[in-house]
Amino acid sequence: MPVPIRARRRDEEHRAATPLELFFDLCFVVAIAQAGRQLADALTEGHPGHGLAGYLMLFFAIWWAWMNFSWFSSAYDTDDPLYRVVTLVQMAGVLILAAGVPRAFESDFTLVWCGFVVMRLAMVTQWLRAAYGSRGPERRTALSYALGVTVCQVGWLGLLLLPKGAVPLVFVLVGALELAVPGLAERGWQTSWHAGHIAERYGLFTIIVLGETIAAATLAVQSALDAHDAPGRLLPLAGGGLLLVFAAYWIYFAVPIHRHLHTNRQAFLWGYGHYLVFGSAAAIGAGIEVAVRESVGRADLSAYGAAACVTVPGALFLCTVWLIHSRHHKRGTAQQLVLPVSALLVLACTFAGRAAVPAAGLVAAATVAVGVHLTSRQGATPAE
Repeated sequence: MPVPIRARRRDEEHRAATPLELFFDLCFVVAIAQAGRQLADALTEGHPGHGLAGYLMLFFAIWWAWMNFSWFSSAYDTDDPLYRVVTLVQMAGVLILAAGVPRAFESDFTLVWCGFVVMRLAMVTQWLRAAYGSRGPERRTALSYALGVTVCQVGWLGLLLLPKGAVPLVFVLVGALELAVPGLAERGWQTSWHAGHIAERYGLFTIIVLGETIAAATLAVQSALDAHDAPGRLLPLAGGGLLLVFAAYWIYFAVPIHRHLHTNRQAFLWGYGHYLVFGSAAAIGAGIEVAVRESVGRADLSAYGAAACVTVPGALFLCTVWLIHSRHHKRGTAQQLVLPVSALLVLACTFAGRAAVPAAGLVAAATVAVGVHLTSRQGATPAE
């Protein structure tokens, strides 16, 4: 007999991420690193269209698989032996997907699809357990999730069976269906996700992505120093990149976002918006790697093009964090304008060429300083 799992309470006290969830998140570092490396290679070789298209599709797969698990675990995590085993199977799927990322950039999605199917079938198993342990509208919601995930996974077969030219169409159509499944499934019953827990899970994943960004940039600087011994050109890049990432951390964690997550509509908009938050944060690391390569003559693009590889995702991160995250806790016009203006200034740093990364880092640091000053002066909730 299968062992049912029961929904956890939304008002549960002292709810925190579990070691299993942290272990699960760490497996995604491999996939994120692979996607970032492929993006950096494509940008360095002067193929931005190919690189961005592949990165957006692969990062969607990574982000969506993480999302599915995180929201389910917030509502139903029992941490019993069967739950742990199924989660470990999902982690194996993540690693298979990560191994297939380089081939996927060359339009061979076989390994990525296999890894995705391992994760998604494990997710279906979890939803069926939830359905077995519930009744009425809650049961219908769990079964709707199981059916929706299965249908979408069949849809992804189009990546393998249809001509390569159909890949963008498959991605748009099936991706839209994936995004629609939670809204459709929860029309009659809302799963009991925990606002504080889910906010913590997103925060921890943000730290992982920013950590991968720092790791990618550090390896790029180390490699360039070993090959070219040009500290005068590379150390300012490293310093500017660090300032940008440190500021991104400060800005993201300045607000207690769990106080905003009251309804499914608020939570879905916030959760879905993190595709751009996570994707842009990881792309900053790839951009710094491109800028490092260009500074030592190993990139097939201009200094301004290399600069844009850092400033565009940096500006996108600031703008998206403000739009879905920070603005809900800001008071007054001055505080509301800090991040949008900073995003424009970071974007303007593109025209500084090889000085763009240090300049963007200084802008980001100034953004934090201005935000802290405004907060202390107005006595508001701590915000950037």
